[in-house]
Amino acid sequence: MSGRKSDGLSYKDAGVDIDAGNALVARIAPLAAATRRAGSMDGLGGFGGFFDPAAAGYRDPLLVGATDGVGTKLKIAIDTGRHDSIGIDLVAMCVNDLVVQGAEPLFFLDYFASSHLDGDVATAVIAGIAEGCRTAGCALIGGETAEMPGLYGAGDYDLAGFAVGAVERDRLLRGEAIADGDVLLALGSSGLHSNGFSLVRRVSEAAGLGYGDDAPFAAGLPLGEALLMPTRIYVKVCLGAHRAGLLNGLAHITGGGLAENLARILPAGRGADIDLASWELPPLFRWLGKAGRLAGPEMLRTFNAGVGMVAVVPADRQAQAIDYFTAGGEVV
Repeated sequence: MSGRKSDGLSYKDAGVDIDAGNALVARIAPLAAATRRAGSMDGLGGFGGFFDPAAAGYRDPLLVGATDGVGTKLKIAIDTGRHDSIGIDLVAMCVNDLVVQGAEPLFFLDYFASSHLDGDVATAVIAGIAEGCRTAGCALIGGETAEMPGLYGAGDYDLAGFAVGAVERDRLLRGEAIADGDVLLALGSSGLHSNGFSLVRRVSEAAGLGYGDDAPFAAGLPLGEALLMPTRIYVKVCLGAHRAGLLNGLAHITGGGLAENLARILPAGRGADIDLASWELPPLFRWLGKAGRLAGPEMLRTFNAGVGMVAVVPADRQAQAIDYFTAGGEVV
């Protein structure tokens, strides 16, 4: 047998390193294990992840699924080299969509794609995903890591997430109970969350600001760090309020802003009055409006304007609901 090295190509020569992918699974396995909860079954590495709703305490559950990404906020994470919180955003955008339907997030899966797998970057991103899962109380039971040379630029990557939750059939929250006289409570956002970043990047560029420059709206913080403030996860406090009988509806304020997202849960023939003077626009949004010369309607349709979640509560439970959310750490 000849001892010469074969001149044939390998998958690694084409840009895909299977060994690096296997090494990443070994690195992130402890992160996923730390998110185990009642109902979790196997660890990472199988063809699919199992979850047992009965072991999680459900008797007659409906399953609710949600999938999302983080938009071009991802570009800021890549450009700044700050990958530790973008995974939190990914989880938040999915699980906040579940809780508005009264569903408890049970498990989460992620998709991470790049031209070349950088184990340190991928581990930082997935560590953020695990942190988001722990905050939301759901298990990270699997995912997919794909190397696709020629499709992504050097250093670029893409993210998507998928979450499944459960709600007892008789506890589904769909806005059908919303009635005349109900009160809207605004729960404060932590910043931009994960919407409107294509416009944010344009405004920043037009203002001549780099991500390492001081943020005009946040003294002592670089612009990139301020813009990457992770999306707030409202799951536990909203689930608690629902189980306490305080809610007739919830709306997650994402793309489309207050008006469009609130309209998604209102029964036919009903509207809502929103007093825009009832809260102060946070400095970040004031800066965006001024620097980008954004008209009011454009601002409100693109950004959350400082409101990440709206709770619809019966008028006679307003004070109790405010106390509940405030005790849970929310700014109402």
